[in-house]
Amino acid sequence: MRHIFNTKDFQLKNAAVCLGKFDGIHKGHRFLISKIQDFQSQGYQSVVFTFALHPSSLFSDQESFLIDSVEEKAEKLRQLGVDTLISYPFTKETAAMEPEQFIAEVLVKKIDAKVIIVGNDFHFGRERKGTVDTLKAYAKEYGYQVIAMDKIADKQEVVSSTRIRNAIRNGNMEEAKQLLTVPFAITGEVLHGKKLGRTIGMPTINQAVENNKILPPKGVYVSLVHLEDGVHGGITNVGTKPTVSGEEKIGIETNIFDYAGDLYGKCLRVELLHYVRGEIKFQNVEALMEQMHKDKKFGQQYLQVQEDMI
Repeated sequence: MRHIFNTKDFQLKNAAVCLGKFDGIHKGHRFLISKIQDFQSQGYQSVVFTFALHPSSLFSDQESFLIDSVEEKAEKLRQLGVDTLISYPFTKETAAMEPEQFIAEVLVKKIDAKVIIVGNDFHFGRERKGTVDTLKAYAKEYGYQVIAMDKIADKQEVVSSTRIRNAIRNGNMEEAKQLLTVPFAITGEVLHGKKLGRTIGMPTINQAVENNKILPPKGVYVSLVHLEDGVHGGITNVGTKPTVSGEEKIGIETNIFDYAGDLYGKCLRVELLHYVRGEIKFQNVEALMEQMHKDKKFGQQYLQVQEDMI
């Protein structure tokens, strides 16, 4: 997959494009993407268009927390078989573009869009004045067709990135997976830690988290870790490790079941499946060690039950 990131210097040909924020690549997004891929057999390249900066970040002092990093989003789309991802620069100049200007200069001139697929509630251009009706109004003039899709619902409620972010903030990893179709995951480089886990028979890997990555509540989670030799079960702590660390920055620490290799410097994906308990400051390392072994046993039993149900 080609990823055009944060640049206006590109030229595509003969594209079927879907437009949106695409945070999380959830069920609704996947439905839109499947529609542009229907046109691949007709000689069109499938294109996903989004912005390099979350649009709300330009107009707010508050940081936008996202389900996926840029790299995580790109990897999901690559796995889905998308030909091109455009992460277009979102600047004040871009935000000021009138709807027709965006259609003419970006969708038509740069992307050469022949098919445009969007959700029924799609808005674009200055002050979000552009709508599906706007796209349709210029379709004949600029030579493209517009397909507008209804939102996907799950349990009689619309599937949205906002709904998923709320599920993650509440520690409801099962609902997040249901809506995303895959578990919520954290991807990051394995860093050197204090190696305390090795001294108590519970070696762990430590990962840093991007500042704008949304995280579930501090605590312990049953997890799956993707390694070169396959997928391993694990138990993951999201938090600051208050018993052994005075740090305030949140990190990710995972004990991987049945693995003892060297993973320093590797970029790993850790999927969070189930919230076990909140983060606790124990009186001493011995109490922490006892609880860690209980958490590991719970995690192994949880994964075994899930495997038995498949």
